Amino acid sequence: MEIKETQAAILVQTGSQLELDWIKLPNQLQFGQILVTMITSGICGAQINEIDAAKGPDNFLPHLLGHEGFAQVVEIGPGVTKVKEGDFVILHWRPGSGIVARPPRYSRENNVVNAGWVTTFNQHSIVSENRVTRVDSASPARQLPLLGCSLTTALGVVDREASLGRRDTLMITGFGGVGNAILQFAKLEGVPTIIVVDKHESKRNEALRLGASHFIHSGDTKGAIQVLNELLPKHIDLSVAIETTGAVEMIEFCYEATSERGRIVLVGVPKLGSKARIYTLPLHFGKSITGSKGGGSIPDEDIPFILNLFESGELSWNNFPVTTFKFSDINVAIEKMREGSIGRPILEFF
Repeated sequence: MEIKETQAAILVQTGSQLELDWIKLPNQLQFGQILVTMITSGICGAQINEIDAAKGPDNFLPHLLGHEGFAQVVEIGPGVTKVKEGDFVILHWRPGSGIVARPPRYSRENNVVNAGWVTTFNQHSIVSENRVTRVDSASPARQLPLLGCSLTTALGVVDREASLGRRDTLMITGFGGVGNAILQFAKLEGVPTIIVVDKHESKRNEALRLGASHFIHSGDTKGAIQVLNELLPKHIDLSVAIETTGAVEMIEFCYEATSERGRIVLVGVPKLGSKARIYTLPLHFGKSITGSKGGGSIPDEDIPFILNLFESGELSWNNFPVTTFKFSDINVAIEKMREGSIGRPILEFF
């Protein structure tokens, strides 16, 4: 490969800031690998969980991060047929069609830097063929990374996991990137009543503008249940709750708030050791609680479908707010992501 090294943000120690440094690339691409140059990358809550080791001890340090991005193909390895040099691609963590390639091995000062099938916090990235989907346009570059995770996850949650329809009454807890997208896809499905719950009062106007029926501040979950009961007419039950924060108290809140045959879908992931307490008897009579894995997204199908919604005017990129940062400011962007008060953080590499 002509590109021998690149700049990357490396997780060296759990709970610490990422270290910006130069890493060396392998001498050549392996079967099914693709070399891309990053244009933009999103920052997802999953990366916050990785930095904090929310799911348990990290056995792969040091390693690279990032799983949603927009890039251009520089070189393809043996066996790759899905894309060619010069193609624009969405990078996604959910597997699509194509070869499941061996993860690359980068190095830093002669020490191995680990990486998975896709990483996006590096200016040049070697990714597996089944983690890319070609797109025809390079615009809007700032929002296109959303197709790699938040938009496709939201679509899958609404269509596949929650099976939302016009007879449902929906509550969304957490109005970040995924919660925003869930609201908009639910509106397209004709869900008449959608309640958004979030700890940031500043998000109220945006939620209502995008079609939420009501907004509840989640500072006090007991008080929120009372407000919820007052909002809903007596003949209307809350049939579906989609939880995106991963906070245990919000999981319990969703369980308590939904109807006897309510459906709860957990998108957010609790920290290791955090345990929700629920009364399980309703589960024997039709109530359900399930965990989401990226909405069961199928990138090869879902990305073109979502792009068609934008092209037809059913969705507008203007309704998916992002906040852009230079790649060199990645640690600032991560802290803003932790605060939860901004749109999806997007890293720009040029």
